[in-house]
Amino acid sequence: MELNLNHVIDQVAKDKGIDREALQNTLKEAISLAAKKVFGQEREIEAEYNVEEGVVELFQIIRVAEEITDPFNEVTLEEAEEHGLDTEIGDELLFQIFYLPKDDLKAREQDERYGDILQLKSRRSNFGRIAAQTAKQVITQRIREAERDNVFGEYVDRKGELITGIVRRFDRGNIVIDLGKTEAILPVREQVPRESYRPGDRVQAYVLDVQRNAKGPQIILSRTSPGLLIKLFEMEVPEIYEGLVRIESAAREPGSRAKIAVSSRDPDVDAVGACVGMKGARVQAVVQELHGEKIDIVPYSEDPARFVCNAIQPAEVSRVLIDEERFAMELIVPDDQLSQAIGRRGQNVRLASQLTGWKIDIHAQSKITEIEEEARDALMAVEGISAEDVDTLWRLGYRSLEHIAASSDSDLCNIPGITPEKAELLRNGANELAHRKEKGEDIRPHAVAPEGYDAEAEWARWPQDHELLTRACFERCLRYGFFTLEDIAAQSPDTFARVVDYNKEKASSTIFAAREVLNTLRSASDSEVED
Repeated sequence: MELNLNHVIDQVAKDKGIDREALQNTLKEAISLAAKKVFGQEREIEAEYNVEEGVVELFQIIRVAEEITDPFNEVTLEEAEEHGLDTEIGDELLFQIFYLPKDDLKAREQDERYGDILQLKSRRSNFGRIAAQTAKQVITQRIREAERDNVFGEYVDRKGELITGIVRRFDRGNIVIDLGKTEAILPVREQVPRESYRPGDRVQAYVLDVQRNAKGPQIILSRTSPGLLIKLFEMEVPEIYEGLVRIESAAREPGSRAKIAVSSRDPDVDAVGACVGMKGARVQAVVQELHGEKIDIVPYSEDPARFVCNAIQPAEVSRVLIDEERFAMELIVPDDQLSQAIGRRGQNVRLASQLTGWKIDIHAQSKITEIEEEARDALMAVEGISAEDVDTLWRLGYRSLEHIAASSDSDLCNIPGITPEKAELLRNGANELAHRKEKGEDIRPHAVAPEGYDAEAEWARWPQDHELLTRACFERCLRYGFFTLEDIAAQSPDTFARVVDYNKEKASSTIFAAREVLNTLRSASDSEVED
């Protein structure tokens, strides 16, 4: 029975999914390597696949040279002519090496005619066994490499997609997942801590990376990547697949909470509503796949401040301060919203920062008010500056001594009401106070009390549990020259607000409270007189 490799190649190509030409090249390489191992590495041997007969034909290349420098691959013109070969110097002669049993007769005939040129007689008897072993090793190795290349080529284009597999086994904490044609790895670092699996469980994961290595392609999966969240929404929301709704960004703390920002390219399509679905069906399908992970769907905005405010929901934001140089924002929220804005262990603000790309600091309104009051006090301490000047500087962004000290005279002169002489006085005074502040000295302005004034005696007249007339209010009034309740009650709301740096509403309420306390004190005094 004659050997025909065409049937073998067709069957292997079909079973293994390997290209036929690649298998032919593998056979050629295997036979060529086997021949060199038998006849010597120094010989120039070439293999060709004969498609018609289904065999690999082997040839040795002999060059015709004027002078022999390579006895294994060269022959003189005289030697070639002795064997009846019509050649010229520089020609290359191909002599077929017969290694199959059916070619024994041809091999003997060739040995008799060109034996002294080929010098292969002594090795022909061992060629079949050695060639078979070498060829088997090479073919097996090349087929495995071809299979690995096929798998790599199939999955390398699926990077960034969702894939489903079956849990097969565990390897030092990593989960080995069967994908059908190959296996993938779900590393420990890409697993959600609260999720657990058993062999046979179905797993849907995100293809994080596809790596090529000696043992075959390694497919790295992830259950923690934000890409998993995005792909799940793409599966559940047709508007995203059609391009009407776009996921701008996503942030996750796997197993706990996630945020996605969505926008709509069609004004008639509500991006958030499309992702939520009827009665929350779409978002609940994603939550179920993520084993209960909470998901906030945030409307995207081109305005960074609005986008950050949307991302920090459900907390409400009163004011936003933007520092574009540091790519940071300070959010001012009502006191009762502070814990909600920050979230448990800072989770809400952390996810909002990841979602928007901005560094976010959150402060309570009362804390900011306190900081602003301290800053205004420090500015008021600068010699030559009035309350009106402080208001102007504050509106223009000069809110600290350091800022004024670092400004140039020309910048300060651009401020309404600031002359060159006053600008130099402001900058020098701010610089001096900033140094004193660094040393821990009290730089707050203090009005001079009248001779014989007893602050503690005056404080005793104040109500000890009043919402507005507190100890802090008392000390503030002392610094700005309002030493008694009578001084406060005699002021107009505008003047009192400007001097002590209160808003008009708070100033009016404080003045009204002082007048009420004085009326109460007078009534008590009149009662004592009558008695």
